[in-house]
Amino acid sequence: MKYARIYFDDITVGDELPALVKGPIQQIQLTRYAGASGDFNPIHQDDEFARAAGMGGVFAHGMLSMGFVGQVVTDWAGPAAVRKLSVRFAGLVRLKDTITCRGRVLDKSSKNDRHLVDLEVWAENQKGERVVTGKATVALPARD
Repeated sequence: MKYARIYFDDITVGDELPALVKGPIQQIQLTRYAGASGDFNPIHQDDEFARAAGMGGVFAHGMLSMGFVGQVVTDWAGPAAVRKLSVRFAGLVRLKDTITCRGRVLDKSSKNDRHLVDLEVWAENQKGERVVTGKATVALPARD
C-alpha cells in the first residue's frame, strides 16, 4: 500500500481526513476477524446466542471498528506517523452496516523539530450514528 505523503506545514486546524468506507459488514468478516484476533465470543457469531444475551443479534467486535478508525489515520499519515490512538465504543456495529470513518485536525504543535498533529477521529454507521469516537496524534515531517 502506498500512503499519502503529507507535511506538517500543509495541515490546517479544521482540515478533514479523507473518509474511509467499510462494508456492508458481513458474517464472514466477523468470522475472519475472530480467527485473526482469537476472540471467538459467540456473541459475534451465533445470532441465537446474541439474542438470548439481550443484544438483539450478532454484532461486530469493537476492536474491528477500532481497526477501521486506525486505518483512516494510517491511510492519511502513514503507519510510522501514529504516536497515539484512543477510542471509545459508542454503539454497536451490526451485520449489513456500512461504516464510514472520518477525522478532523484539532491542533498542531512543534517543539524541538517534533511536529505533532492532534486529530478527532470517529466511525459512523449508514444512519450517521457514531459507533466509535476517539483521538489520535501523529508526527509529521516538516517541509525542508
